[in-house]
Amino acid sequence: MSELRELYQTMILDHYKRPRNRGRPEAADRRAAGDNPLCGDKVTVFARVKDGVVTDVGFEGSGCAISTASASLMTESVKGRRVEEVAKLFDRFHEVVTGASEPGSDLGKLTVFVGVREFPMRVKCATLAWHTLRAALEGGGAVSTE
Repeated sequence: MSELRELYQTMILDHYKRPRNRGRPEAADRRAAGDNPLCGDKVTVFARVKDGVVTDVGFEGSGCAISTASASLMTESVKGRRVEEVAKLFDRFHEVVTGASEPGSDLGKLTVFVGVREFPMRVKCATLAWHTLRAALEGGGAVSTE
C-alpha cells in the first residue's frame, strides 16, 4: 500500500511541477473562474466545445500541488469526451474524493486523488478545477468553494 501511495504522490508532484494543458487554448468558447479562498487556489478554465464534444481544454491560475495537479489531470481526462460524459466523470470523481464511493478502474489516472478523502479540507483543492469546468460548460460564471 505504501508503494501505491508513493506512486500517487509522484504523479501528483509531476503534474504540479509540469502541468499539462496550462494556458488558454486557441478558439476557446467557454470560460469560468474558480476560487478556493481557504487555500488560496485560483483557476480559470477554458474549453472549446464542438458538436457536444470538448475538443480542447486548458487552465490558468495558481494553487497548491493538489489543485494544480487536479486541473492538469482533469484536462487530460476530459479532452475528446462528450459534455455529458464529462459531467458523469466529475460526479464519479467527486464521489471518490469525498469518500461516498470506492475508486474503480473507470477513473484511470484520476485515482491518484483517492487519498484526498483522508483530508476533508483538501477535497476543495482537488475539485476546484472540476467545479470550474462544469461552470464553463454550463455557460460560464464564477465558482467559489467557500
